[in-house]
Amino acid sequence: MNRSLKARQEMFTANQMKLGLFSVNASSGRLLTVVPERWSASWADNVALAEMADAAGLDFLLPIARWKGYGGQTNSQGTTFETLTWCTAISALTTRITVFATVHAPLVNPVAAAKALVTADHAGGGRMALNIVVGWNEDEFGMFGVAQRPAEERYPYAQEWIDAVKRIWTAEHPFDFDGTYLKMKGVEGNPKLIGSHRPLMMNAGASATGRAYAIDNCDALFTDTARKSFEDVAEVVRSFKEEARARNREIEIYSDGLVICRPTQREAEEYFQHALVDNADWGAIELKLDRKGIRRDNTSREEYEARRNAWAHGMGGRNIIGDPDAVAKQLADLHGAGLRGMAMNFVNFLDELPYFRDEVLPRLARLGLRAEGVPA
Repeated sequence: MNRSLKARQEMFTANQMKLGLFSVNASSGRLLTVVPERWSASWADNVALAEMADAAGLDFLLPIARWKGYGGQTNSQGTTFETLTWCTAISALTTRITVFATVHAPLVNPVAAAKALVTADHAGGGRMALNIVVGWNEDEFGMFGVAQRPAEERYPYAQEWIDAVKRIWTAEHPFDFDGTYLKMKGVEGNPKLIGSHRPLMMNAGASATGRAYAIDNCDALFTDTARKSFEDVAEVVRSFKEEARARNREIEIYSDGLVICRPTQREAEEYFQHALVDNADWGAIELKLDRKGIRRDNTSREEYEARRNAWAHGMGGRNIIGDPDAVAKQLADLHGAGLRGMAMNFVNFLDELPYFRDEVLPRLARLGLRAEGVPA
């Protein structure tokens, strides 16, 4: 298989709408629900799901870097596999699918990260991809004894971090790195990446500084499309692509969403109500809001309830709910608005992916957005 940069950026498939699974390494995935069928994230289930997604022709697996759960009744994301080792193992157990590692730049030394990422790349024959995050959760930084940098320093540090990582991947001789934040002597790293081409890279910077970082360094910008009309999504995509072109760069736009697909629209909506409203883990939701600095004592009642409900309904992601025709149409409309791909969540990935595979993927293929069958 070709391991050129272009092939990596395309995730080795001709699919126009890239589809992947998000946060499968974390208990409850991206959802704050107490229903008993919620995702366990056991290792056995991770392996079975990765093999199923690989065989189904999905394009990528995107883990979340999480070190502490959200309390409440379920401690959502409290049981989570570390993503560098997860990426290595899952890559070795699959054959086609692109496997991301999500790395907190401030918490993982660039020498260690570069070596771990190369290990994952070799384990999968060149299918490793990198999602760079700067982090926001003070509780998690406290676990490492690391102080979060001021907001204006986070991306300048991340720039030095990725510059160092990329240099380690390519340098033929030991080098010194003398940055504002990183001071390293006699740095070297072998082996190199498969084919010596850097991996597909993604970032979810939301601020102007974060977007500039993603545009300058990455192939994909991950952005929120929840509660946006398709017209609004198209405007967001247009503005981000224009911003990239002004910096002499091109970038693809990805987002995430909760998929609930059932034989009828009514069944899908009833299950959404059951799992994400009637059985929401409100304790976990309120703790997450608190960590974001959103509390009842500093937010209007209307705003607090709106934020609370938004996090309940898929932890802020877009809700894609309906029968197979409706789900396929929503994904097609998102692609029509300019999205290159969608990282999907399910209440239980293993239980729900087979129906999505059998009913939605063929519809997307008929719309010209997915290749027929599984790529060789």
